[in-house]
Amino acid sequence: MSENSLLLKLSGLKEKYEALSGQISDPEIIADMKKYVQLNKEYKELEPIVAAGDKYRKMIEDLEAAKEILQTEKDEELREMAKEEISSIEEALPATEEEIKLLLIPADPQDSKNAIIEIRGGAGGDEASIFAGDLFRMYAKYAEKKGWKIEVTSQSEGASGGYKEIICKMSGEKVYGTMKYESGVHRVQRVPQTETQGRVHTSAASVAVLPEADEFDIELNMNDIRKDTFCSSGPGGQSVNTTYSAIRLTHIPSGIVVQCQDEKSQLKNFDKALAELRTRLYNMEYEKYLNEISAKRKTMVSTGDRSAKIRTYNYPQSRVTDHRINYTMYNLPVFMDGAIQDLIDHLQIAENAERLKASEL
Repeated sequence: MSENSLLLKLSGLKEKYEALSGQISDPEIIADMKKYVQLNKEYKELEPIVAAGDKYRKMIEDLEAAKEILQTEKDEELREMAKEEISSIEEALPATEEEIKLLLIPADPQDSKNAIIEIRGGAGGDEASIFAGDLFRMYAKYAEKKGWKIEVTSQSEGASGGYKEIICKMSGEKVYGTMKYESGVHRVQRVPQTETQGRVHTSAASVAVLPEADEFDIELNMNDIRKDTFCSSGPGGQSVNTTYSAIRLTHIPSGIVVQCQDEKSQLKNFDKALAELRTRLYNMEYEKYLNEISAKRKTMVSTGDRSAKIRTYNYPQSRVTDHRINYTMYNLPVFMDGAIQDLIDHLQIAENAERLKASEL
């Protein structure tokens, strides 16, 4: 993209930004909550692009002014200052242009959402459940470092520890945009706690990360939902197994079933289950979008294929390998303690490069 066409595109986006600013102040728009939420989201997304565009435009203007001084000014001191400014701006321009090109790539509209995370033990029996528990602990530690909140909505404990399945909601800033890279099969190679002869076994757990649907993303017809109540099981104090506080919701048209037993209050469990049901219905459509873009971008990091093996955790070698970008690090205990940001940064860089290539900016 040439300098002029980049400025032209930025000018168009600034006009749109200013128009949105007027619209979200309009009482009629404010009265239509669904439209207001949508327009306000667009406005917020344009903010960093407009700010970067203003900075870039000023750099171009300062460069032109410095070049003019160099051509017309006789004062040697002013000419020297102009030369230094030209050199400084020309050195900074390529990085600024790259930053703007990345900002101009349409962001995944789901990136700013909270996430529903499902972790399930796969092949490997009890050891797979233990590993699923290790992954949940790793994500919980990471969320703590990020200042995010985790709420468990459903869990089924393994016979020897860990979880056969655990589902939680993770909320905070851009949770889905960060955690989406974790979707896929995680493979572990280690001596299981249940192994008596010290042999290394390979087992696996699957992780699915879903963007949480907002209230305005999907309309639910309550006549399509069957509600069942049952007694909670597992940890939770004296009320467990005595009150029908757990909720199971069945969406009759799609057959999707969700349940929540984390809270002692039936009403709170209902609200959580309804939010998860909304998310699962929303994700049926989102899967189509993921599959469509992954078909266009063969090397894209985050694809719709959640059955793909993405990472291996090798305990004897203290090694973590992410197979999508051939990233390897040799400090597995630290990684399992929630220090996964460096890998996520590498995955984001890889995806940005792929998106930039696909956008032809």
